[in-house]
Parts: sequence; C-alpha cells; structure tokens
Amino acid sequence: MQTLFLGCDHAALEVKERLKTYLEEKNFQVKDLGTHTSESCHYPDYASAVAKEVSRKSQEGARGILLCGSGIGVSMVANRYQGVRAALCKSLEDARLSREHNNSNIICFGARASEYEMIQKMLDVWLETEFSGGRHSERVSLFNNLGEKA
Repeated sequence: MQTLFLGCDHAALEVKERLKTYLEEKNFQVKDLGTHTSESCHYPDYASAVAKEVSRKSQEGARGILLCGSGIGVSMVANRYQGVRAALCKSLEDARLSREHNNSNIICFGARASEYEMIQKMLDVWLETEFSGGRHSERVSLFNNLGEKA
C-alpha cells in the first residue's frame, strides 16, 4: 500500500478532508500533515512538512499532495526541497504530463481555483500515470541538482 503525504492551509481544509476520505476508500495510506482547523495559518509550514517527507523518502518513491487557495504558494515552497518535483496542476493534461514527462512527486492544487470534482479527477490521472523515462529521464536529471551548482 502506497503512502501519500497530504497537507494544506486553511483555504483548502475542506477539499483536503474530502480527498483524504476518497484516498482512504481507494486503499491508500494517507499521512495528513495538516492543517486540521479552519483558523488562518501559514501555508509554508504545511508545504514544508510534506516536502520534507517526500524529499527524505524520494528514493522510495514517496509522493505528496499539497493544497492552498491558489496552489501557487505551496508549489513554490515544495520545490525548494532537494529531490522534490512539485507540479501545480489545473487540467487533466497537466496532471498526466507532470508524471509522464517530469516524474512529479508532489501534485499541487488550488482549492479556490478548481472545483473539487476536477481536483479528484486530476489526482486520479496523476496517481495512475507512470513516468515514461527515456529522454525525459535525462531532462529531469538536468534540474534535479540545480541547487548544488548555484
């Protein structure tokens, strides 16, 4: 059973809770790293918690899901962590290509930017799509260690 790390801020709490239930019904193990209340909070705290777990377990194929109001902030934070390839997705094609071509290991959504049903469909596509490898492996390796060269 694959473990998925899940996190959000207050703007996406309701969507996160619905996704968690949906994923558990599909037999995924979900580690909910918060937030757990609708009180205003700072999205970098929760994006960092998920990104740290995915970074630490990237060799094991760890994956995560992040949400905030727009999805932009959590994706920016997550991509600062070594080994994380977070993709903000707004379409089924985004979700598919982020896995197929970029081997994304965190998917990000905007709870205020996309309807729940679309988020669920994008998540399904992302979970079902495999990395195609080949020429894309070389491309992904080109940006995996950029921070080390700066």
